[in-house]
Amino acid sequence: MNSPTETEAILRDVLDRWKAAVDRHEPQEVASLFTEDAIFQGLRPYSVGRAGIAAYYDSQPIGLTAEYRILETRRLADDLVLGYLDVDFSFTDRPTISVNLGVLLKRIEEGWYISHYQVSRLT
Repeated sequence: MNSPTETEAILRDVLDRWKAAVDRHEPQEVASLFTEDAIFQGLRPYSVGRAGIAAYYDSQPIGLTAEYRILETRRLADDLVLGYLDVDFSFTDRPTISVNLGVLLKRIEEGWYISHYQVSRLT
């Protein structure tokens, strides 16, 4: 069944792969974790689709790393998982940026992909 533990495991699986690709500065790999038509809002104007996501992460400095903490999860439907997180983006040459991140994961065939990504900067 769709237990909170199963929902969190789905979210962690995708986010662990996202984090690993961000930490290794692999923008195409990051983009591959998103749906073809994903809405992506980082700390700059939004984009739709994998090309914009890859460009966003390609523009990030080498050495950028991400650490996330899941705050809330919801199973909205059998094929939709909502996650709300704290994320710290660390750099080699400047202070860490802390953000809130909302993601919507969608199951397509046998895999889970990010279909919506929304960052809010903490003040």
